[in-house]
Amino acid sequence: MATATTASPLPPGPHRELVEALQELHRAAGKLSFRKVSTLIGGREDQLSSASHETVRSAVNGLRVPRWETIHDIVLVLAGQCSPPRDEEAETARFLPLWRAIGEGESGALKSFQELVNGGWGGEDGKWTPELVMGMLINPFSAIEIHPSLAAPHEPLIPEDQWVHGMARLIEEQGAEHALRVLLHLLKGDYVGAEEGAPYGYSNPDREAMEAFAAFQYGCREILRRLADEPNLLAESIRAMRADETMDRDDRAEMLENESDPSLLRELMIVTPDTWDEVSEEAHHMVFGYMIKQISPVGPLGLPDAERFRITWRIPEPSAV
Repeated sequence: MATATTASPLPPGPHRELVEALQELHRAAGKLSFRKVSTLIGGREDQLSSASHETVRSAVNGLRVPRWETIHDIVLVLAGQCSPPRDEEAETARFLPLWRAIGEGESGALKSFQELVNGGWGGEDGKWTPELVMGMLINPFSAIEIHPSLAAPHEPLIPEDQWVHGMARLIEEQGAEHALRVLLHLLKGDYVGAEEGAPYGYSNPDREAMEAFAAFQYGCREILRRLADEPNLLAESIRAMRADETMDRDDRAEMLENESDPSLLRELMIVTPDTWDEVSEEAHHMVFGYMIKQISPVGPLGLPDAERFRITWRIPEPSAV
């Protein structure tokens, strides 16, 4: 016959929270007798303790603070007896901070860095965990608008561990408040090289190629947008290009060379937003040259393409005329 579990008489605090969590788990497992729990613990190969039924009773009723090994084994057994069974690893991970908080206070209730990596921030059940609250408070996104140039893809200059070591040294020498204020200041965009969009002189040898590719992709999207609304635009753009006396001689020579290729011309004749993906990349470049006179970056990395690039069309958009 199951032994009844009484409500904890403990005053509010970490020990009471642990006991109430144990009693909830005990109820969910059908209020197994303490002797049965002890027997099930003894039958497990992964047991950390040899908890007697009296030890189990004392832990669940809050008569004393048990060792972690005892809590671990009680939780494993009770989790498996719930209907449906609860995940044993998740339950032990939930109880460990509760047990730690008894001896370490609020800091003990928080997950360590490795526990965050392994198990996440929690909150899957819709409830706020101490880690979720802390994560919201320490996330710079919550306090400032991070400068877009700092979000550009790049090869890191130093390993993460070296960065952590450097920040730890700064905190040690200048104090935590100084280090955190400096960090927020940097994230807001006030850093050496900010005007060039290169944090602390960082430069990526592939940056120009990446920027040219991004400009081409954006230009193609805008071309498709205009072709969808202006069916005759490509033909008008070709006429405008041929009449453009300011066009670079090399660019014109390249365009004439492309026009001497019959297969490219056939593709050019069928280009529409619907057939765009069916024609070659060479045809895309030809259309780009016909329709766009110039595209240039006017904003730093990280901005939306419409703000980052400026297009000069051979045929201005109707709204811009």
